[in-house]
Amino acid sequence: MAAASLSIIIVTYNSADALTGLLDSIAGELEGFGTANVLVIDNASRDETLEVAAAHPVGPRIIETGRNAGYAAAINIGYGAISPDDHVLVLNPDMRLAPGAIKQLFVTAAEIGAGIVAPRLLHPDGEVAHSIRREPSIARAISDALLGWRIAGRLGWSEIVTDESRYARAGEVEWATGAALLITPEARRAIGMWDERFFLYSEETDYMRRARSAGFAVVFEPRASVMHVGGESGTNPTLHALQVRNRIRYYAKHNPLSRAVAFRLIVAANEGLRLSRSEAYRAGLDAALATRAGD
Repeated sequence: MAAASLSIIIVTYNSADALTGLLDSIAGELEGFGTANVLVIDNASRDETLEVAAAHPVGPRIIETGRNAGYAAAINIGYGAISPDDHVLVLNPDMRLAPGAIKQLFVTAAEIGAGIVAPRLLHPDGEVAHSIRREPSIARAISDALLGWRIAGRLGWSEIVTDESRYARAGEVEWATGAALLITPEARRAIGMWDERFFLYSEETDYMRRARSAGFAVVFEPRASVMHVGGESGTNPTLHALQVRNRIRYYAKHNPLSRAVAFRLIVAANEGLRLSRSEAYRAGLDAALATRAGD
């Protein structure tokens, strides 16, 4: 570990409010490495992200993409700026590293021989986030559409792994959300670059599938904890639409056309059900408020 080299790649976009907390949590985690570099790859932020990064004592190297290039493209730019022998820790700017998290990710990668190691993600209230995933499939898409992911998850039929006991032990997974990932240099060389057709969402699904195809294990490690203080895809309609579109694009990339069409129709139907439920909820809420106002 003393001879290991580490590059931390942080992709930012209007991240001024979140970035200081992440850099603060990184500051005490860099001892013990041969070299340790922190890179902020900025996707044309319009706030004070660059000023925040430049002023921080960690002294990150700032690379401006000049455009909103997306998550995968920004990571690829970071890859091009570092040694091929570096381990890479990819982080969203709204992460907060618990003490010892990076070292534990390294230890796990070395002990298990993993190509990618994902830490345990925590919500701001300390609850464990359901960050482990199964490969998207038609059967899982149907289960999530008909039952909802919470019920389907309890039955083990959902893409989202909700079994709490699974988050208490280390082991191989199909993929995990890409907000925080350690990637070994051997895996990086074998996998290649991230697929930039996935502007945001599903790029990590694709990258970890390619890792497994190249013979590298993807491992979840609960002894390394990272708090995720942000995340708005479930509440931001634009981000949710992009997430849905890229799930369909990912499935089409890795499956025959007939199955891809079926998957698209099921996901579209699920979104229709989701919208109708939301509209019904809003109608019920409006009716309740109207009744209360007339009391």
